[in-house]
Amino acid sequence: MNSIRLVAAFLLAGVVSPPALAQDPESDAMLRAITGNAGAPAGRDVNYFEAEPAATGYLAMPEGEGPFPAVILIHEWNGLVERIRQTADAFAEQGYIAFAADLYGGKTGSSREENIELVQAARADEDEIIANLDAAVDWIEANTPATGRAAAIGWCFGGGIALSYALGSDSHEGTAIFYGSLIDDPEQMQHIHHEVYGTFAENDRGIPVDEVNAFVDAMREAGIENDVHIYDDVAHGFWLHVERDPEHNRPAAEHAWDRLKAYLGRVL
Repeated sequence: MNSIRLVAAFLLAGVVSPPALAQDPESDAMLRAITGNAGAPAGRDVNYFEAEPAATGYLAMPEGEGPFPAVILIHEWNGLVERIRQTADAFAEQGYIAFAADLYGGKTGSSREENIELVQAARADEDEIIANLDAAVDWIEANTPATGRAAAIGWCFGGGIALSYALGSDSHEGTAIFYGSLIDDPEQMQHIHHEVYGTFAENDRGIPVDEVNAFVDAMREAGIENDVHIYDDVAHGFWLHVERDPEHNRPAAEHAWDRLKAYLGRVL
């Protein structure tokens, strides 16, 4: 197995094998969420986007008076489902205002065909996606004790949207991409002015290792600091759905979670 290699600042991405970590999933709210062991969501739904009244986000608040930094969560291709809400609750336990955006106008998919249809409909208007996420940031600023700093975090479809948001908006200070679609043009990346976090899977048939390396090459050429890892022995979706293959997914997911906590500490 390969040793862990951090891809920061100007280094290429490498496939990494995480060490077997000793964290107890019952002691960490995020590990409970991503292993399928979280309780019912405890936050509340929010209508936040005037251009699409059916868009219903989900808000989870940390305990205390604040102010708190914020994370904008961008759902997978099936929409804003319970696993995303549980993940938002876990971020709130870490001290973040967690807002899960709804890019599908309240709709969710229950099959591959439905999910593809939802993705295509949303992707048909990239400007509306940016406006939706900007509206989430604005809502947080107007309605919660926020610090004014936010990061966008997305998985699968949402990972690609997180990158699009970094390219299309100045309303946030961090971008975390979990196995989302990528670009490899340094000129397109000139708009990004913050460090980028990325977690990818060696066995991802949709986003191969070569594409991740090309993405990191482009960030390096554009002068964008980054923390990107490719984990071996895992497939697409491994982080948000550890229970699909716990033997391989859990060590990688724990390591990626530790990296994400450190990353958010740096940028927020």
